[in-house]
Parts: sequence; structure tokens; C-alpha cells
Amino acid sequence: MTDTYDRRCMKATTLKPAKYFKADPARGFTLLELLVVIAVIAILASVLLPTLAKSKARAQAIFCGNNTRQLTMAWLMYADEHDGRLAYNLGSSGPGMVAFGSSVAMSNNWANNVLDWDVNNSDNTNAAKLAETGLGPYASKSANIYRCPSDYALSSSQQGAGWRTRVRSYSMNAMIGDAGSFTRWGYNENNPDYLQFFKLTAVPRPADIFVFLDEHPDSISDGYFVNKAYKAEWIRLPASYHDRAASFSFVDGHVEVHRWRYSRTCPPPLPYQAKLPIQVPADEMADFKWVTSRMSFEQD
Repeated sequence: MTDTYDRRCMKATTLKPAKYFKADPARGFTLLELLVVIAVIAILASVLLPTLAKSKARAQAIFCGNNTRQLTMAWLMYADEHDGRLAYNLGSSGPGMVAFGSSVAMSNNWANNVLDWDVNNSDNTNAAKLAETGLGPYASKSANIYRCPSDYALSSSQQGAGWRTRVRSYSMNAMIGDAGSFTRWGYNENNPDYLQFFKLTAVPRPADIFVFLDEHPDSISDGYFVNKAYKAEWIRLPASYHDRAASFSFVDGHVEVHRWRYSRTCPPPLPYQAKLPIQVPADEMADFKWVTSRMSFEQD
């Protein structure tokens, strides 16, 4: 009796094997399913790509600021070893030329090259020469710190020659250092009513005066960044690689990334786009005044 009862219980509790779905090998995705997948990918890309692009831009801005900081440290070490006298900051009459009216060779300048869009100008690519500047020994003769990681501006002929970049993106404030014939009388002929700083101790408020900046690739040329504070026009233009912003280093060693307010200050970083000089309207003076107010101080 017990044996019969156990068999009945086993029969009642035994599970039948599940019937698994057998896929049809001929069946694939329908057009609707493919469209849904593509739509999902597009939505994810539209969300993620701008975020990734902004992250990359922020990283490049940080690297750019670090470059200007290292250049400023080299500039300060130069002054320390020259009794406080600041590095030469010469304007030039062309590639490989001596500064205007100066007996000082460009090889002794803080930057010894003159950039342009000419494929035959070796100054555009000669990193070894750039590292042998007046500041070179104080910057471990590293050419990398002279170029912003966002700067890939090249002319069509330079691109056709297989160039990747030019070697310099930074310039020095024209009111800093010995500028050759421009400062032969103890003041800068471009801004005669403003102080020219020849020695580190002559800067009354070091946190308020900039030394280096990344300059627009269409105006960078000789590394001598000059604008006339009394005239509302851009002669030389700051860069805007970093989301309409440029890196500035200051005499005290700190760095700022300043964002521009007006599109007139931010032409595309490409050849022949700056169209200098640029007249600055009265209602768009904020960008221009931000730069010139940190360039120097008016003489008493």
C-alpha cells in the first residue's frame, strides 16, 4: 500500500521538461528593430560626444596653462640669475633677423623665431632652434612648452607639405623686458605713457601684470605681443582656443584662463582670419580693456 502511494506522489510531483524556444535560423532583425537600435545609439552619441569634447577641451586648457606657468618659471629663473633684469623681448623685422635697431641677436631673445604661413620658413618648424633661446636653459631646453596643445593652425601649403603643427603658440607682453629700439629711451614707443618693466623689482603689483599668453595664430609672428592702450584697436590678438578663452600667466607665477565676451575677439584660429587691425566699438571694449589693463600701469 505504501509503495503504491509513493509511486503516485512521485508521479504527481515529477516536472515535465520545459519546451525551449527554437530560434528560426532564417529570422533576423526587422527594419523597425534596426531603426530603434540606430536611434538609441544616436541619442547616446548626442549626449556623450559633447561631454567628451568639453572634457578634452578642459584638459587642453589645463595643459596650456601649465605651459605658460613653466615658461614663467623659466622667465623668473632667468631674472634671478641676471640680477633681476628681465629676458629680452624683441620685435623683429622678419624671420632670422636682428631686432629693429638693436645690437642684440634674436638668438638671445626669449623666443628666437618669427612665424608665418610660408612653407619655406624653417622658423615655423625648427623646435631645436627654439629650445636654444635666452630662456631655453631655464626651461630644460624643452620645445614642447612653447606650443598650446589646441594649436593646429596651418596654411594649405604647410598642410600639403605634411606638417602637423608650428612650434610656438605663446607670446610675451610687450611691456615686459628690453624690447630693443622700441625701448631705447627707457619707455616703450608703442605705449609712451605706460611703464616698461626692465627689472622684476620694478613691477609694483606682480599679480596684476601678465607675462605670457597664447596668441591668435594669425598674428603671433615674433612673440612680441603689443597693443596701444590709448587706441581702441587690436594690433595683435589673443587666442581663443579654449572655448573662446586664452591662457595668461602673471609676474607672480599664477595662471588664468580668461574667456572673451565678443565674437570680434574670437575669429577662427586659421590663416588670414584675424584681418588686423580690428577696430573695437565703444560698446565692446571689455575684452580689450581686460588685456590692456593687465599690460602695464600708467606713468605718474
